[in-house]
Amino acid sequence: MEQKAGGDIFLRRLKWLTLAIIVVIVVWYAAPMGLRLFGRESEAPRPVTPRGDLAADEKATIALFERSRDSVVFIATTQRVMEFWSRNIFTIPRGAGSGFVWDEKGHIITNYHVIAGAAEARVRFSDGKEFTATLVGASPLHDLAVLRIDGAGKRAPLPLGTSGDLKVGQRVFAIGNPFGLDWTLTTGIVSALDRSLKNEDGGVVEHLIQTDAAINPGNSGGPLLDSAGRLIGVNTAIYSPSGASAGVGFAVPVDAVNRVVPQLISKGKYVRPALGIDVDQRTNDMVTAQMGVKGVLALRVQPGSTAAMAGLVGARMATDGSFIPGDIITAVEGKPVDSVPALLARLDDFKIGEHVHLTIRREGKDKDVLVTLQAEGQSGQHPIEPGLGE
Repeated sequence: MEQKAGGDIFLRRLKWLTLAIIVVIVVWYAAPMGLRLFGRESEAPRPVTPRGDLAADEKATIALFERSRDSVVFIATTQRVMEFWSRNIFTIPRGAGSGFVWDEKGHIITNYHVIAGAAEARVRFSDGKEFTATLVGASPLHDLAVLRIDGAGKRAPLPLGTSGDLKVGQRVFAIGNPFGLDWTLTTGIVSALDRSLKNEDGGVVEHLIQTDAAINPGNSGGPLLDSAGRLIGVNTAIYSPSGASAGVGFAVPVDAVNRVVPQLISKGKYVRPALGIDVDQRTNDMVTAQMGVKGVLALRVQPGSTAAMAGLVGARMATDGSFIPGDIITAVEGKPVDSVPALLARLDDFKIGEHVHLTIRREGKDKDVLVTLQAEGQSGQHPIEPGLGE
């Protein structure tokens, strides 16, 4: 009996000792370090180390953004859909993009693909004011569109720069609304020039500026600026398997914008300069490959066209039924062309009525021909390269 009573006392003592140890451990870890080791100490926020002046390039970037942001807009589009059973028509959000003020008359520039297929577009400025926009004109060839808003007052347009003298390595700045995050600034450099990119319609947009400034969905239609805050391009697309920025973005050069937009405002469409010839990319690939020549074959020279006046010769069939190639255009003003889109892009650098020197290959010999550019469609000219026009 005594041994059993002693054992019970020992177990109770062991139980209370174990419980006490557990309580001590819990209190130890729950208490602040200062209380555990040294007792409570007074504590105050750490003093801030003075930063000093911002770097000169930081100040310049901040000033650029503050000068430019009020000229950049957020564009939201809607589309109308019909409910199958009730036949009721609903307006639903379609997409969003960016744009910028072109002049004080209320014209807004954006990408064509931002507004294509939309029933309505709303334009919002950085001050929160929102307006309904009307479509003035568009050029799918350049992925450009002009909108107009009324009642917005005089909004300052972005200063205009040039793109013909851009250099790879030059700093650039993009302002837009990626993923709906309003008025975002990203920076980078000109990564390459004169790039080509297929658009959603299967056409090719030429002469693009490539940049590593982060461009994401929602940046489309926003401005690309140089370090002076001048407009040098319109952000149009990214190359990314994931759909997010991968450091490869593209912008329509401002020289093309400044050539196309005035026509869109005055005529509602862009009329391309042309030679007055018929061309076809598939036929061109086959013929030039067989001949071992890089250029664009003139399949047919339109009667009465400026190309006919300059003496260009189209392809024809011999009496025995064999195919005789016509003139092959290998360069425009000394710049090589090896495809139909490349030829169209080179001609697009000029205006209707201007003269251009063509280098052509005729019967195995190179020849220089001076041609006056005419309006596409003039003298009954057929459309050039189906799918690449408006």
